[in-house]
Amino acid sequence: MNNIPCVDLADFLSDDPVRKQKFVQEIGTAYEEIGFVSLKNHFLSDDLVTRLYTEVKSFFALPTETKKKYEIEGLGGQRGYVSFGKEHAKGKKEGDLKEFWHFGQEPSKDANLTDSYPSNVMVSELPEFNATGMETYRMLEKTAIYVLRALALYIGMEENYFDHWVSNGNSILRPIHYPPITEEPKGAVRAGAHGDINLITLLMGASTGGLQVLRKDGVWMDAIPKEDELVINVGDMLERHTNNKLRSTIHRVVNPPKDQWNTPRYSIPFFMHPRSDMKLNCLEVCVDKEHPKAYEDITAGDFLHQRLVEIGLIKK
Repeated sequence: MNNIPCVDLADFLSDDPVRKQKFVQEIGTAYEEIGFVSLKNHFLSDDLVTRLYTEVKSFFALPTETKKKYEIEGLGGQRGYVSFGKEHAKGKKEGDLKEFWHFGQEPSKDANLTDSYPSNVMVSELPEFNATGMETYRMLEKTAIYVLRALALYIGMEENYFDHWVSNGNSILRPIHYPPITEEPKGAVRAGAHGDINLITLLMGASTGGLQVLRKDGVWMDAIPKEDELVINVGDMLERHTNNKLRSTIHRVVNPPKDQWNTPRYSIPFFMHPRSDMKLNCLEVCVDKEHPKAYEDITAGDFLHQRLVEIGLIKK
């Protein structure tokens, strides 16, 4: 396998039960084997993608002192700006060579949430920045819900099992800027090898390559989607909830060859998180004699807090 498998969401959305089951089987098998797929026929339009990248590049081009006024203390980086080198991979000391922004959930009035989310941070210099970001957020959230419906069927649950937990969930849209590399990085990479914390991650096509996925045989493989495809991978929460049936695969963003150091990279992942009170206990349908329960019971909120401490966004 030289690239990640490609699946077509139009199959799942069709009225043909054979096509729908084909999608369920293809994506489920891919997530058992490699943990990554590329997805075509999602809900993001080309126009929206173009507008978002325009806004994102304009924000990161602002002076550092302007950006830093949007770095809000006490939020653990969950909203607004996170400056260069603040985050690192779990178990790694060197900060990643990136800066990023977080858009978060704006729950519906009837959400009946047990927890409250911080407000999104408004960027006064760019009047379309927040609206464009949240429009993208909604389209990626919609896409993610359908992917989780397919995975619910694959593992033997009711199709809408995840709907309540991810609608109004604690999801994050993260535009990332990897600036040009100006000197030898001394052990740091654009994003160190890591597994994602959440249920699933949807990644809009990055402006340059660099994303690599660790195969079962220990070989790093380039993930190269087509321009109109999303890369979607399983996160640690879903791996845990399915008792390791669906795999959260280690991945990284490597530094470019030295002759391309002057090229910035932009990447925009959407991290699908559930509500904080969702129990991530191993599902009974995923536990048997050959696959005994592998994890202690924990809620999504407690698991997220643990991991944010481990990657340096929250202090102990």
